Amino acid sequence: MSEQKKAKRSSKQTRAAINAPATADTAAPAGTDSRSEPVAACRREGDGPATPFPVVGIGASAGGLNAFQSFFGAMPPDDTTGMAFVVVQHLAPDHKSLLVDLIQRHTRMQVHEAADGTSLQPNCTYIIPPNHDLTLVGGALRLHRHGTQRTPHLTVDHFFSSLAAAQRDKAIGIVMSGAGSDGTLGVREIKGEGGLTIAQAPETTDYDSMPRSAIATGMVDYVLAPGDMPARLLAYARLAFDPARRPPPPLVRDGLLKRLCVLLRAHTGHDFSQYKETTLLRRMERRMALHQLEHPDDYLRHVRENPPELDALFRDLLIGVTNFFRDPEAFKVLEEQVVPTLLASKSAHQPLRVWVCGCSTGEEAYSIAIVLHEHMLATKKVVKLQMFATDIDHHAIEHARMGIYPANIVANVSGERLTRFFTLDPQRGTYRIQKHIRELLVFSDHDVIRDPPFSRLDLVSCRNLLIYLNGDLQRKLIPLFHYALVPGGKLFLGTSETVGDNTRLFSPVDRKWKLYTRLPGERGDARPALPAHVPPLSAVADRSPGESAPEPAADAGKLRLVTERALLSHYAQAGVLVTGRGQVLHIFGRTGQFLEPSAGDATMNVLTMARDGLRRELTVALHKSVAHQEVVSYPGLHVRANGDYIRANVSVRPVQMEGGAGAYLIVLEELALRDPEEAATPASTDANHRVAELERDLGAKDEYLQTMLEEMETSNEELK
Repeated sequence: MSEQKKAKRSSKQTRAAINAPATADTAAPAGTDSRSEPVAACRREGDGPATPFPVVGIGASAGGLNAFQSFFGAMPPDDTTGMAFVVVQHLAPDHKSLLVDLIQRHTRMQVHEAADGTSLQPNCTYIIPPNHDLTLVGGALRLHRHGTQRTPHLTVDHFFSSLAAAQRDKAIGIVMSGAGSDGTLGVREIKGEGGLTIAQAPETTDYDSMPRSAIATGMVDYVLAPGDMPARLLAYARLAFDPARRPPPPLVRDGLLKRLCVLLRAHTGHDFSQYKETTLLRRMERRMALHQLEHPDDYLRHVRENPPELDALFRDLLIGVTNFFRDPEAFKVLEEQVVPTLLASKSAHQPLRVWVCGCSTGEEAYSIAIVLHEHMLATKKVVKLQMFATDIDHHAIEHARMGIYPANIVANVSGERLTRFFTLDPQRGTYRIQKHIRELLVFSDHDVIRDPPFSRLDLVSCRNLLIYLNGDLQRKLIPLFHYALVPGGKLFLGTSETVGDNTRLFSPVDRKWKLYTRLPGERGDARPALPAHVPPLSAVADRSPGESAPEPAADAGKLRLVTERALLSHYAQAGVLVTGRGQVLHIFGRTGQFLEPSAGDATMNVLTMARDGLRRELTVALHKSVAHQEVVSYPGLHVRANGDYIRANVSVRPVQMEGGAGAYLIVLEELALRDPEEAATPASTDANHRVAELERDLGAKDEYLQTMLEEMETSNEELK
């Protein structure tokens, strides 16, 4: 049979072959692949150390077969990649999979169905069997049969999480075609360990939900068509995992990292010089491999010439592996031994104050809030909660404030808690924290290294932040947490963190899960002096009350160029470049029909200058664009200008300014009137059209009200 006929036959068999019914005669016996061939070259029993070569996990669901065929068909002819590949696809539990045969037709690598105890070998591909989850432990695959629970099986997340833990920076996760959000949490964990993440370009998929969900995390390094992935993967591996490459000598390395930290501090305002050297070096080498740069000097030159790369490195350094109720046993100890004590010590008039430091996207903070709320409900004791959750990653803080998470949080949140504290959006496939829990927390930008700490706290949670900091900084932060806590307050650290030699400041509540009680201190003083390395409050006193960080600064010439360049690319007539809070940076064109100075003290905020008919929609559009970093448009508005009405379109689009600072371009466009009568009134004589307009207006008012409420809550949080 010719290769062309084989390909056609393979295409026809796509759906039926994967889900062909299994029988006792066709089921493959344990220890052999589906063709009953010996696989000793790729298999041996037992748990050894993690593999010295990279392992590529490929996750997919519906439509995955076409992507697999394109991917493996684009491999080099000899298929000697030096990597192992593990294909994890959602399969019908009661049907035999023929993926082994189908993929084998497109690759010269050995392809086998995974069995329990399989030890991975390079240049081999392993396929998950139906009705199982798969993990990687000590270089060997482990199978776990699906139970009877009704919750969805997050097969891809399950494998990616174990892959990240086992392989660290040698973990590679690829999310291909599929429905749902499986793989999203796993991508975060792989990226958090310094691994590589790839997603299939949504326009090349049969079902785009899985890759889009992964891409939305901001944790995906490459977005590619399946046929383009192997070349990029091999190019990355050549630099990232080449054993012949040697790290620079200590003196050279120290100089490189110092210069890199200076550039980061100048660009972001944050000092990474006290992060662990190994963390900085790994992240730098990872970025070098992504850009195919072989020498550190080349990377420094690339960073100077491309400021957005500093933003990408900044995000890489801030990646934190987090999820709801991380380390359930630790939360059980918190719930049983710490929370009852804290609440029992409070009266109805005494607030319970909590600080979650390095909160990332908010899962840890919300988990603690849920535990506290549950205990108050159980004991029927009402205590005012004041919870502060902080991080230096502004985008993570915005994510946390929205409180929207993918559906695969069901792996970490019980069904009862999902029902009581989350609201499911079936159209988007996401869960949102309910308002009564969101209102317990204040999220804000805060640098624990640079900014003064919170005070009079009953609980400080700082989990998995100290592990990235060097010993000198850790020794400074532990006394800072001691200062922030009240006598008897609790400190909650990550499983790999301790208070070090500060045993006179803290005593353990649980050594294994790193819960500590604050002691009075060496001199027995309940309130020690503020640690010397923390700047006084005057260091941040110049910030405006409504702002958590300085607005982007640039000279007038640069602002004009940014505005005009963006406007010309969209053929707009007039526009305004603003900050995320509406402060005007630059005005282009004639905007008098849309904006007018407001009465009272002079202000340059576009939201207060907007004319009637524009203000509400403009406020909603700016809020949405800031929150989701996407273009938001409102067409056909009726704007009152000089006693008459004009029809206009308004859109808000994110704009990347020089230096990586964020701004937003408001594009204003006047439309030609269909009828001169429209200049007198925006009303329509057509009854149905009028009803539709009223319904749209009501919906816009609801959005405006919600936006105003959220803005008020945010302002109150920052004022607190």
